Amino acid sequence: MDPVIVVGAGPVGLTLALSLARNDVPVVVLDEASGEGGTEERLARSAVLRPDTAALLERLGCATAGGTRWTGWRTLRRRAEVARVPFAAPASESRVSEEEPGEEYERQDGAVPPLHLPQHVLTRELRAGLALHERARIVPGTRVDTLRQDAAGVSVHTRGDEGSHWRGSYLVGCDGARSTVRKLLGARFPGRTAVERYAVAALRTELPWPGEAVLHRSPPRGPEVTARPLPDGVWRLDWLLPPGGELVTPDALLTLVRDTLTSWCGEPPPYELLDTGVHAVHHRLTRRMRTDRAFLAGDAAHLLGALGTQGLDEGLRDAENLAWKLTLAWHQGASETLLDSYETERRGAIVARLRAADRALPALRGEGGWSAVRRTLVPGAVRGHDELLADGHLGRGSLGAPVFPARTPLAPAGPPTGSVPVGTAVGEQVEDVPVTAPDGSAALLRDRLGGALLVVLVAPGTGVWERRHWLGAGLMPRLAAAVGALPMPAELLVAEGYPGAAAHTVLLVRPDGYLVAALAGVRAAELAVCADAVRGGAPGGPSAPGTADGGTDRGAEPDARSDGEGAERTTASDEAPSEATANR
Repeated sequence: MDPVIVVGAGPVGLTLALSLARNDVPVVVLDEASGEGGTEERLARSAVLRPDTAALLERLGCATAGGTRWTGWRTLRRRAEVARVPFAAPASESRVSEEEPGEEYERQDGAVPPLHLPQHVLTRELRAGLALHERARIVPGTRVDTLRQDAAGVSVHTRGDEGSHWRGSYLVGCDGARSTVRKLLGARFPGRTAVERYAVAALRTELPWPGEAVLHRSPPRGPEVTARPLPDGVWRLDWLLPPGGELVTPDALLTLVRDTLTSWCGEPPPYELLDTGVHAVHHRLTRRMRTDRAFLAGDAAHLLGALGTQGLDEGLRDAENLAWKLTLAWHQGASETLLDSYETERRGAIVARLRAADRALPALRGEGGWSAVRRTLVPGAVRGHDELLADGHLGRGSLGAPVFPARTPLAPAGPPTGSVPVGTAVGEQVEDVPVTAPDGSAALLRDRLGGALLVVLVAPGTGVWERRHWLGAGLMPRLAAAVGALPMPAELLVAEGYPGAAAHTVLLVRPDGYLVAALAGVRAAELAVCADAVRGGAPGGPSAPGTADGGTDRGAEPDARSDGEGAERTTASDEAPSEATANR
C-alpha cells in the first residue's frame, strides 16, 4: 500500500508523520523549504504547549529539554498583583522535606505547568525523532502544484529541487495559513483578519519573578503586556497593540521595552535584545477538513489565538486525532464514518473555541478596556475578566481547555448494558494512572496512547503479585479472550485503581485518550459493540474510499461539495496576511 503523504514540515506535519511512523505506517513529508535545516532560529517565535499536547510530544519520544515549565502565573493590574496560580514542580524537583514543606511543597499540589519552548527547537526535535524511522522520509524543496484523487489513493506533482510525481494512500495538508493543498481542494477559508496584534521581543534579562509567567493589565506605562520565561534567562514579551495596524518602528519597540522594564524593576535592568517581531492573530476556519482521501490540519485548516490561546495546541490535537484513524485505515481499512469523524470532532472543537473567544472579546477588548468594564458591569466583573484571560493563557476554561464534541460519530448508540459510573465521564480524557501490561511492563496509562484501543481492568492487589499468578487468575483469561476478539487492535492493561471505579471495572479508552465506556466486569459482547463504534463500523461499504462509488478524480479542481454553501476557489480575500504564522 502507498505511504501517507504529509505536505508541510512544521510542528503539526512532523508530529503527524512521527505518530504514523511509530505505528508502522510509511510516510513521506513534502517540505517546501530547501535544505535540512528546518525552521529559522527565532526566539520571538515560541510555543506554549498545554499539558496534554506537551505529553503527546513526550509520548512520541520528542525531547522537550529545550523548553521551560513555569513555576507559576501572576496577573497584575496597574501596580497591584491580583492573582497568582502556582504550578506543580517537576518530579525531579519535588522532593521536599515534610518537616519543612514551605511554598515548594505546596506547589506540588498545583496545576500541571505549560511547556514554553522556541518553535525552532520543537521542529528540530521532531525532525530528529522522525529520522530514527526507516519508513519515514522528508523531501526538502518540494512544492505541490497539482493534486488528483481516485478510488485507490492520491497523486500529486511537485516542483522544486526534486520535482516529481508522488503517489499516496492518503494526503494531509499541514502547509500553513496559505495552504496550497487547501486551495487545490477548493475548500473555503472564511473568517476575520487581525483580531488582535502584538509587538514581540525576546530578551535576556532578570525580572522580579524568575520562572513565572506574568500578565500585566493596564500597567502604569504602555499597553497590556505578557512576559513568559524561556531557558537561559530569556523572556518573551508580548504587547497588545491598538487596532489599526500602524507600523511598529524599532524605536517604538525599544520604548515599549524600556517602559515595561522600568514599571517592573524601578529602573531598566541590563538586558540583551535577541529578537523582535509583530504577530497578528486571525480567526479562520475551513469549510472542509476532509475531501475524500485528503485532509487539512493545523494552520491550513484553522487560525485562532486571541486572548492568550495557542493555535499550535489545536494543530497538535488535529495530528493526534487523525494519526490513529489513518493508522487503522492503512493497516485494516476504514469506514466512511471513521474518516468523516476527523472533521466532525476537530471542526466541532475549533468552532467551540472560536465561539468562546467571540463571546469574550467585546468585553475584554472593547473601547476603554477594563475600566469601561468596571463602570458598566456588576462589581467583581473586572476580576472575572482577569481570570478569563488567565484561562486563555493557561489552557483552562472555555477559552483554553481541550474540547471534545459530544456528538462524535464514534460512540455507541446508547450506554452499553453494564455501564457503571467512574470518576471520568464518558467522552472525557482519562486520568493518568499507573498500569501494567500482560508482559509485566509498568507505565502510566497515557503513555500507552497513540496506537491501539486500550482495555483497562481495575484490579486492586495485583501489583503485589507475580505476573505468572495474576495473568491466569480471576477475570483475566476471559478478558484477554474478549480483547483478542475485538474488531480493532486493542491492548489489555491492569490498574491497581482508578478514581471512582470499583474493583473489576473494565475501562475502554480510545487511542487518543477519551473514555468510551466503563463496564462492570467482563462483558465481551458490549466490549465488541463499543470497539466497533470506535472504528466507525466495518471498513468498506458503498461510500467508502477505495470503492467504485467513493473515489473521485477531481484533478486540481475544487470539490463539488461545500457544506451547503457552494464550492469556490479560495480567493485573495479569503487568505490570511503573512503575519498569520509570525509567532504562535
